[in-house]
Amino acid sequence: MAALRLRKPPVSLRCCLPLLCVLAVPSAFASSLDLPALIECRQGVADQAALAPLLADPLKAVAQGLQPLPQGNQFMSEFRLAQPISVFGMSTERVAVAGASIMAVLDQADPRPLAKRLALETGYDQDGKFMAGRELVSRDVTDPKTGEAQIESIILSVSTVASHPGKTLAGCTYSLDLPEEEPAPAAPAPATGSH
Repeated sequence: MAALRLRKPPVSLRCCLPLLCVLAVPSAFASSLDLPALIECRQGVADQAALAPLLADPLKAVAQGLQPLPQGNQFMSEFRLAQPISVFGMSTERVAVAGASIMAVLDQADPRPLAKRLALETGYDQDGKFMAGRELVSRDVTDPKTGEAQIESIILSVSTVASHPGKTLAGCTYSLDLPEEEPAPAAPAPATGSH
């Protein structure tokens, strides 16, 4: 029987191995990544913002246990989790991100019981589409870099989407908005008197 000869990996692979090892080691950020807390609106805008660069880089996402899935909906990115998480009392291994929203994809065809349990206000319920939500936080904050006044808003929501039949999306939207401009006082009309 011929002896097995192990060959050295190609140079390109040998160069990348240290990098792959570094990426595989959980970073300090990883230990602070609390997906259930983000999804259940128990964190802030800064915590949600820290998630964006992680999800934008597939290697970093995979290193954190988030496997990108094929995009079935052009408005959101979906990930399979290495380990299931528990949110709103249910287990899931899929999350979706759309803009400033992070949601659990739940195996629940009817979203209404969950929306009722979370005391959400129904915004739309017809033609097979359901949306309900409630603003949990609305507070004035100051941008530490610019000193600009902003409004932090955190909204809990439950919805359905046509691209995911038989599923309920439940999660949180985090946003920072500029305060609405106060309307300028109307200039007094020029007096028109008779001479």
